[in-house]
Amino acid sequence: MSGLAYNRVLLKLSGEALAGPLDFGIDPDTVNGFAREIAEIVGLGCQVALVVGGGNIFRGMAASEQGMDRASADYMGMLATAMNALAVQDSLEKIGLETRVLSAITMREVAEPYIRRRAVRHLEKGRVVIFAAGTGNPFFTTDTAAALRAIEVKCDAILKATKVDGVYDKDPKKFSDAVRFDRLTHLEALRRRLGVMDSTALSLAMDNALPIVVFNLFAPGNIKRVVLGEPVGTLVQGGE
Repeated sequence: MSGLAYNRVLLKLSGEALAGPLDFGIDPDTVNGFAREIAEIVGLGCQVALVVGGGNIFRGMAASEQGMDRASADYMGMLATAMNALAVQDSLEKIGLETRVLSAITMREVAEPYIRRRAVRHLEKGRVVIFAAGTGNPFFTTDTAAALRAIEVKCDAILKATKVDGVYDKDPKKFSDAVRFDRLTHLEALRRRLGVMDSTALSLAMDNALPIVVFNLFAPGNIKRVVLGEPVGTLVQGGE
């Protein structure tokens, strides 16, 4: 593991990322591309856990805003994350990686139940661990699930994969004068509501001194660059 800036990481992927060029669902070519990049860092000796969102299939918040009971909508969103987890697992295993899907909602036929010690053991054995179904509770996002699981299994950092190359002071797609941050503290991100992660996730990360690296997932090789400690994207670190 020498040469790695982070020996154990949690990679947070949005569900929308898995859709690639599609408006909905899962694009196999896109998922296979992500799988190859994950395999590269596993080959370096990095232990990898993943949390995948479900927005490419179902968005609980959107359904809630349209009148669906929030808890029911969130549970449906959790099931969408399980579908994405299985898709990622399939791509990873096709290129020779050992994986385990651990679900916060019991579905024994397709995933192991989430047990912290079991997750850590899988990581120690070099398996890629995919956490499905969020925290298992409504009213919590997959960002919060990522922060919680990363802390529980003692990850060195959260790698927040996005469609932009870091954190900006405003939306770079709308404002040409948007400024990208190289570094931020958790507290700055919270105070300025910069959209790094939701406030619950950021607070968890801050309270547990867990760094977050926000970077562009769609630039080839970026995941490897991040785990090697190259200055990619925005590093959110420290709470003061």
